[in-house]
Amino acid sequence: MQSSNYFNDVYDIVKLIPKGRVTSYGSIAKYLGTTKGARVVGWAMNNSHHDSSIPAHRVVNRNGLLTGKHHFTDEKMMESLLKKEGVIIKNNKIENFENIFWDPIKELEL
Repeated sequence: MQSSNYFNDVYDIVKLIPKGRVTSYGSIAKYLGTTKGARVVGWAMNNSHHDSSIPAHRVVNRNGLLTGKHHFTDEKMMESLLKKEGVIIKNNKIENFENIFWDPIKELEL
């Protein structure tokens, strides 16, 4: 597993995702220079639930699936938080994923 500094870098990026937008584990990893690090970003997200300042619900898989929902205290919480931000979800998948996708490389102009 990566160091906690990497996790902190992940958290810093996740905190920048605007309400009503989402990104993917892989996009965060790519931004941080680890193109095959999506799984490690997932571990960071699983470890982030103790800190309410980290909007982990805004990080989904590359297809817009709510794969991290099992790591919230309530399995419906991820979907509920996203819906409160105006995100439309059907069958655990974000509708119009391409339109609300937040790519850190483009948004943060790397």
